[in-house]
Amino acid sequence: MRALLIAILLLLATPAAAKVNVFACEPEWAALAQEIGGPDIEVFTATTARQDPHHIDARPALVARMRSAQFLICTGADLEIAWLPTLLRQSGNGGVPRLMVADHFQLLDRPATLDRAQGDIHAAGNPHLHLDPRVLRTAAALLADRLALLDQPRAAQYRARLASFQQRLDQALVRWEQRSTPLIGTRVITHHKSFTYLFGWLGIADVANLEPKPGIPPGAAHLVQLIANAPQLSARMVIHAAYQDGRAAEFVAGRTGLPVVNLPYTVGGSDRATDLFGLFDDTIDRLLAARR
Repeated sequence: MRALLIAILLLLATPAAAKVNVFACEPEWAALAQEIGGPDIEVFTATTARQDPHHIDARPALVARMRSAQFLICTGADLEIAWLPTLLRQSGNGGVPRLMVADHFQLLDRPATLDRAQGDIHAAGNPHLHLDPRVLRTAAALLADRLALLDQPRAAQYRARLASFQQRLDQALVRWEQRSTPLIGTRVITHHKSFTYLFGWLGIADVANLEPKPGIPPGAAHLVQLIANAPQLSARMVIHAAYQDGRAAEFVAGRTGLPVVNLPYTVGGSDRATDLFGLFDDTIDRLLAARR
């Protein structure tokens, strides 16, 4: 009896395995990490759906979070170039294990030449690849492998959650692709090339941008010319992301009669986009509503 009591006391005194501290640069990767890590990880997200991920401040609170991070997941492809290197340097945690998702894909819109006169271009290509859900399937497998290597005692749990996520994603892909068939061939005007991968997946044509050049705010002269060219563009809607100022889209829409579509862009960008599945459900529904 005494031996049993001692054994119980020892068991209660043994702490549960600590959660892995994951630092996610963007909400989409935080959501993916939560799908794979479940209760075995603690996720912190550096940005929100209402922030432009290109431009945030490397404030002390983020430095402190990076200092305690045990794993880092970000887009890469210079999307976070304005702030992530500063966080890594100031936190002293530059060697933290990481997954830079864009490093594992052939990116679109890679410039033939690098010239700052072309605007805020990314040398590696367009970094907004999370809006193709097929990318998420591969990224999830990469993430599960990294977490299993980092936290070997719980490797089986990470792989089980990966299998569940991929199965649910495959089922959702069938539903999304069937539902979005009416969008094939739709021509749209966008604020920024934030939706290149989404449009490539859905068969939508991005025919003009409100920005005169990538990262350059819309100016009056450019918008007036865009309005004049609208009949030839045959666009069906004007699109901006939740984190972008909608005034330029409203200006063009008000003078062309086109509907404005505010897309969530990432998890948290709308009331329905509470996870990756809600993100695509809401995005497709909003596009279909404007297409009618």
